[in-house]
Amino acid sequence: MQLIEIVERLFAQYGYLVLLIGLPLDFIALPIPPGNSTLTYTGFLSYKGVLHGGSAILMAYIGSTVGFTITYFLGYRLGQPLISRYGKWLFIKSAHLENTRRYYDKYGDKLLFVGFFVPGIRQFIGYFMGIIRVPFRNVLLYAYTGLAIWVAVFFAIGYFFGDQWQFMLELVERYLKVFGIGIAILIVVLLLIKLSRYLRKK
Repeated sequence: MQLIEIVERLFAQYGYLVLLIGLPLDFIALPIPPGNSTLTYTGFLSYKGVLHGGSAILMAYIGSTVGFTITYFLGYRLGQPLISRYGKWLFIKSAHLENTRRYYDKYGDKLLFVGFFVPGIRQFIGYFMGIIRVPFRNVLLYAYTGLAIWVAVFFAIGYFFGDQWQFMLELVERYLKVFGIGIAILIVVLLLIKLSRYLRKK
């Protein structure tokens, strides 16, 4: 069964509950139903008049923030103790977390406005922010704003493109995958440049 069919069946059976329960599951890294498809189909159902648009987008935002907040606090409470105990087996030290935190302080908050769109990244942003102990005020300001943008964009695809929502969703996700691959390559290149400079100094 295709993911789109799963989303359609879930909406047929549970309606708004899919947004309040399904979207948090997407953030806990159990992407059934998948977040992008769920939001786009929500917009389509609102376009058809099956769901009330205002209520649907509000429920979607609440479900998303609940899921993200759960992962943030799981990372905050459990991340560093687990790394302190088992990090040596993964070659992760506390110093690595400190370096990561410094890089995040420089660039991370701004990247949250687009990070939720990158396939495979959205499910881990909350854990990551919790593990490096990003202050919750930053979460409220940047992460929740990024979530609002993500919810609004995919809802709008379904709402404004109507019966063509599946075609547009596939098109958008195709370009997002290319964008995600590009970001990954850029990160690898930057790390290699930094490693090269470090080895030269040595």
